[in-house]
Amino acid sequence: MRCPFCESGDTRVIDTNPEAERWAIRRRRECPRCLRRFTTIERPVHLAPMVIKRDGRREPFDREKLLRGIQIACAKRSIPAEALERLVERIEARLQAMGRSEIPSRLIGDMVIAGLKELDEVAYIRYAIVYLGLSDLESIRQEIDNLLRHRAREGSPTTGEGPE
Repeated sequence: MRCPFCESGDTRVIDTNPEAERWAIRRRRECPRCLRRFTTIERPVHLAPMVIKRDGRREPFDREKLLRGIQIACAKRSIPAEALERLVERIEARLQAMGRSEIPSRLIGDMVIAGLKELDEVAYIRYAIVYLGLSDLESIRQEIDNLLRHRAREGSPTTGEGPE
């Protein structure tokens, strides 16, 4: 592992902890050259399934792209970064468990929309506007009304902290 400060290739592990995320290891490292410390998170590299886009194109699943999309929907909301990581981790684990080499982007989008619905209603609406193609105020209002009816049936508002 290269030091991010001086780029020395000779760093040493001083502490190792399993991450809260499944399948990850967090390592505290020190560079003997510049004596600075840094943290790395290591996770196994899985063969990423190909994502079949709406227009038929195929591209490799990109965890960081998924996280960025969710972060955009959650911008300026009081949602802990750990909750977003957990959502991405759950989606990634479900995709890996399917064991398929190709997955429609719609399936991933459905998982995101379901996770955001539980996590934060405003982030859900933001994502739904793009994902569901809500192109006018009436369609957005209908989705908000559906969300409010669902909340009334469930009997409790979304807290913004998400499920554990």
